[in-house]
Amino acid sequence: MEQANRTDFMGLARAFGGAIVFAFPLLMTMEMWWLGFYLDRLRLALFLTVNFPVLIGLSYYSGIKDTFDWRDDVVDALTAYMVGFVSSAVMLAMMGIVMPDQHWQEILGKISLQAVPASIGAILARQQLGGDERYGDETEHRKEDASYRGELFLMMAGALFMAFNVAPTEEMVLIAYKMTEWHALALAFTSILLLHVFVYTVGFGGQERREGAFLHVLLRFTITGYAIALLVSLYVLWTFGRTDAAGIFETAKMMVVIGFPGALGAALARLIL
Repeated sequence: MEQANRTDFMGLARAFGGAIVFAFPLLMTMEMWWLGFYLDRLRLALFLTVNFPVLIGLSYYSGIKDTFDWRDDVVDALTAYMVGFVSSAVMLAMMGIVMPDQHWQEILGKISLQAVPASIGAILARQQLGGDERYGDETEHRKEDASYRGELFLMMAGALFMAFNVAPTEEMVLIAYKMTEWHALALAFTSILLLHVFVYTVGFGGQERREGAFLHVLLRFTITGYAIALLVSLYVLWTFGRTDAAGIFETAKMMVVIGFPGALGAALARLIL
C-alpha cells in the first residue's frame, strides 16, 4: 500500500511538472491573456469539451498512470484537467496575470484557456519525464499495436498541441498576410515533405518502418496526416476568432501557416508516443 501511494504521488507530481513545462511558453504569451479575456465563451467551452476525449485517447497510449479500461482513462483525463487548471491558476496568479479585483469571468477564461495545453502536458509527462518507470506491459502493447485509426488520432493530438502553441500569436496572421500564393504552396509542400521524412527517413528515435509501396504510405499516412493538420489548424483558428473577418484565400493561407507546426506535431506524436 505504501509503495502504491508513493507511485501515485510521484505520478501526480510528474503531471504537475509536465503541465508547467509544456504550457509555460503560452503562460508567458500576452495574446493568450487577452484571448482568455474576450474569447467567445461558447467557443471556449466547446474547445474545453473537445480536448477531453483527446485526453482520454492520450491516456490510453500514455497516461499519468497505467490504465486497464475506459473508466481508468476517463479518471486519468479528469486528473490531467485538474492538474492543468490548478497549475495554470497558480502560475498566472504568481505572475500577476490574474488578480482578485478582476471579474470572475475574466479569471476563469484565462485559466481555462491555459488549462488545455497544461492538461496535455500533464498526461504526457510520464512519457517525457518518467525516467525508468514509464510503462507497464499493457501500455507498451497498446502502443506497438496501434491501429490505423489510432495512428491518425495520435497525429491529430500532436497537430492540435503544436497548432495551439502558435495560433494565438499575431505573427501567424502577419505571416499569412505577407505570403503570396506561391509562398503558401511552397510551405505546404515543405510541410508534407518534413512530415514524411521525419517519420520514415532520417532515423529519429521511434521512426516508423515503412510497410508497403511508397505511394501507398504517402497517401495513407503522410497526405492524410497533413489533411488532419490542416483541419485542426482551421478549427483552432476558428476558436480564436481568426477566421471571422477573413476571406477564403486569407483563411487558406493561415491554415497553411498553422499547418506547418501542425504537421511537425503530427510527425513527432507518432515518434514519441
